[in-house]
Amino acid sequence: MKTTSIMLVGVGGQGTLLASKVLGNMLLESGQDVKVSEIHGMAQRGGSVVTYIRFGEKVHSPISGEGNADYIIGFESLEAYRWLPYLKKDGTMIANSQKISPMPVIAGAAKYPENISKELSEKVHTYHEVNAIDMALECGNSRAVNVVLLGVLAQTMNFDKEIWVNAIKNTVPEKVLDVNLKAFEMGYNCAAS
Repeated sequence: MKTTSIMLVGVGGQGTLLASKVLGNMLLESGQDVKVSEIHGMAQRGGSVVTYIRFGEKVHSPISGEGNADYIIGFESLEAYRWLPYLKKDGTMIANSQKISPMPVIAGAAKYPENISKELSEKVHTYHEVNAIDMALECGNSRAVNVVLLGVLAQTMNFDKEIWVNAIKNTVPEKVLDVNLKAFEMGYNCAAS
């Protein structure tokens, strides 16, 4: 069985770490050997956050080099674009259309790049762009963006949906569980259509 590599990329506060825990739990429940590594920039100040997840029969390291990720889940448009070189030529990218300006843009020292969505759709073999922030808000909490994106990912992977749902139930705090289950369903159904 081959090893599969997934990268979750976003900015601090978007829930990439919770998403990696849900994903890791789901993969363990599926009988996979799983390795996870998190890299935090200035995460609490909106800096870049990257989580590497690798799974398969036997995995020795969580880190993927350039051109080796089977999946990249971009929680923010610019972060998805920034990490594009890590995606395999036949890889899948799921990107939230949300734009969060980094400090140089906020300070006026740089401009947020235009046409990111168009460039990604032209360069990526399998590309799914979703407005995860609006879907999360529709479910009742903007912080559920991460689980909306996991729902989209679940639709593209070959694992039983119930294992995903159980991983969410076992990982997400009880007080926000209902919102997150709705968010997962919304992302899952969005990717199916």
